[in-house]
Amino acid sequence: MTERREGDRRRTYLSGRITFNDRVSTMDCLIRNLSRNGAMLEFPGPAMPPHELDLCILGRAESRRGRLVWYDGVRAGVETDPVELGAVIPLETARLIRRLKTERAILAKRVAQLREPV
Repeated sequence: MTERREGDRRRTYLSGRITFNDRVSTMDCLIRNLSRNGAMLEFPGPAMPPHELDLCILGRAESRRGRLVWYDGVRAGVETDPVELGAVIPLETARLIRRLKTERAILAKRVAQLREPV
């Protein structure tokens, strides 16, 4: 079998979470190995990860944008953007931004209603 990885990989035992659907859907996973531009994930049961995803490394507060390369039911290989290029904001921050944008839209609508002549 030909090795296609560009960088060295390290065995890990890190908690991870993949997010997809505009970061609305999540799946927990275990990151079994990690390299500069990829990872092998293990899921608690049979899973079908999406083709495009964000990989959140929970213990490191790090996120990377990634693409599914292979999967076999409970394990998956993903190719990620290199660490220095994968500037993905943490899931909690994305949720906060989404909530604040919604609140801002509601407030803007209310201000517009108050400005209407009676």
